[in-house]
Amino acid sequence: MENFLNNSSFFLLLCSMTFYWMRAFLNFSIFAHFGKLTILSAQLIMFFLLIYRGIGEHHFPLSNIFLSWGLTIIHLILEAHLSELLIGAVTAPTALFLNAFASFQLPASFQKFHPLIPALQSNWLMMHVTVMLLSYATLLSGCLLSIAFLFFNVVGRSIFQIPTRFSSGPLYLSDTNKRSTVPIKTAFYATKKTQLLTKLDQLSFRAIGIGFPLLTLGILSGSVWANEAWGSYWNWDPKETWSLITWLIFAIYLHLRFTQNWKGWKSAMLATLGFFVVWICFLGVNFVSKGLHSYGWFH
Repeated sequence: MENFLNNSSFFLLLCSMTFYWMRAFLNFSIFAHFGKLTILSAQLIMFFLLIYRGIGEHHFPLSNIFLSWGLTIIHLILEAHLSELLIGAVTAPTALFLNAFASFQLPASFQKFHPLIPALQSNWLMMHVTVMLLSYATLLSGCLLSIAFLFFNVVGRSIFQIPTRFSSGPLYLSDTNKRSTVPIKTAFYATKKTQLLTKLDQLSFRAIGIGFPLLTLGILSGSVWANEAWGSYWNWDPKETWSLITWLIFAIYLHLRFTQNWKGWKSAMLATLGFFVVWICFLGVNFVSKGLHSYGWFH
């Protein structure tokens, strides 16, 4: 059953990514609706997979599948606030990667049920790990929106649908103040593109604004748990160090948004940097470096 649910969720996320990419590059809106349907189906299957694993492990499974599931939920929420069904072109691949990594890349020993080690047998497990994974999912979503901002800012107009009534004819929109004219088709494209970019920038800021307090709460709860388990609130473990670096990156992002009014390209570039820092903190440190949080199977 677990293999069936794993493979089904992977297949549906792969289909969803394909549909969203076909929408983005072939400009057929019907593919976006197929993408939304398949990502919703994958989200439901991953939910049942988490429940199934939770019953087998006797505790809620907080893993890469949980993060992938969280990303699909945030994706559906974000898509409900966007008139263009294009955001899946950047969010679906990330959810697919996490799902594939958890299902096919981890060693078999890590995919089997194991009793929790003593340090993890704590009431802090549910709070700390859940909040951290939710913060990662929210921050990654905000960063992906910034990456989408950068991408859609440079793509050709074929990405955006132009109504058929504007497809031909010497129609022009007059600007009486500047005494100039621009083709209606071009004006419509520019307006639609500007609206989408503004929406992406605002939603990215809001997502990061939600993810940052979650990250802060996760780090604080982790410090309390570390003191309970290891006798010290902070040990400069690689995971702790990179969590602090991640926190500083997004603190700088929010500080510059509030005080320097950074918007558009500047904040999107900083959020893109944050995207890679989150990945280092979440996966890179766990599997490459040795520490209190590491699995160490790359050594």
